[in-house]
Amino acid sequence: MRILFLILITFVFFSCSEEKIKPVVDLQTAGGEIPSQESWNSKIIFTEDGIIKAVLYSEHLTKYDNTKETLLEGVKINFFDEDGTVSSTLTSKKGKVDEATKNMYAMDSVVTVSDSGVTLRTDELMWNNSKRRITTDKFVTIISADEEIQGFGFESDQGLDNYVIYNITYVTALKE
Repeated sequence: MRILFLILITFVFFSCSEEKIKPVVDLQTAGGEIPSQESWNSKIIFTEDGIIKAVLYSEHLTKYDNTKETLLEGVKINFFDEDGTVSSTLTSKKGKVDEATKNMYAMDSVVTVSDSGVTLRTDELMWNNSKRRITTDKFVTIISADEEIQGFGFESDQGLDNYVIYNITYVTALKE
């Protein structure tokens, strides 16, 4: 009985060790910073004086407090006019929201479609929250019922009603 007790104590003593298992931490995020919040299938509502101006949907969202930014994957934004109806919808693979200004940057396969049927395609653009304007210095394609225009540099209201392409490289009429 003593021998069995001695073997059991010896086994317990040697099975305990000081080696600790450390979890693997992925530091390939924004500057090695770990997000303060992370969520999937998120919805963010942008309001002004209680009136909805835009609703952002994201498949994956990571928020960083130190850099004051939110990174987005699988982005869809509905922009609203003064009447509260959707004036345009933007989609992109990636995005970023500057928490200080509430400006939103859309990147990778950006498509914006207005309620009047105007379609904007580009690789990157910025929505200025305070001015309610969409801008980019990248290549853009605008397709309306009457024409297709391509060029570099673009500015518009968020409903794509009044837009300017700064360096037009191609124009074609779609109707005769």
